Amino acid sequence: QVQLVESGGGLVQSGGSLRLSCAASGRAFSSYGMGWFRQAPGEEREFVATINRSGVSTYYADSVKGRVTISRDNAKNTVYLQMNSLKPEDTAVYYCAASKYSSSSDSYTDYNTWGQGTQVTVSS
Repeated sequence: QVQLVESGGGLVQSGGSLRLSCAASGRAFSSYGMGWFRQAPGEEREFVATINRSGVSTYYADSVKGRVTISRDNAKNTVYLQMNSLKPEDTAVYYCAASKYSSSSDSYTDYNTWGQGTQVTVSS
């Protein structure tokens, strides 16, 4: 069972950048696909990006594609979300999650372990 802790959120101006980190503890981190989701106040949880266990396969939501890069370093038990050209509509709590499976997925139902979230606020 893997446990996840997000960090790197904060306040940034529109057009700025942030790199979120998700540190994993527990066994067999490299066996899991990983994902990033976000949730704004009053909104449903939204898929952002996903990566398979080896890092070879990635997939992004249309709303962030071209501005966001997901990566992982299995040796450090960490997954990252590099976000550039941030917009006010990117403001949300960002969660990392570990999949039940080794593959990447854009469906939250495929994830069974979640971090506590990190707040990202983009000012206009």
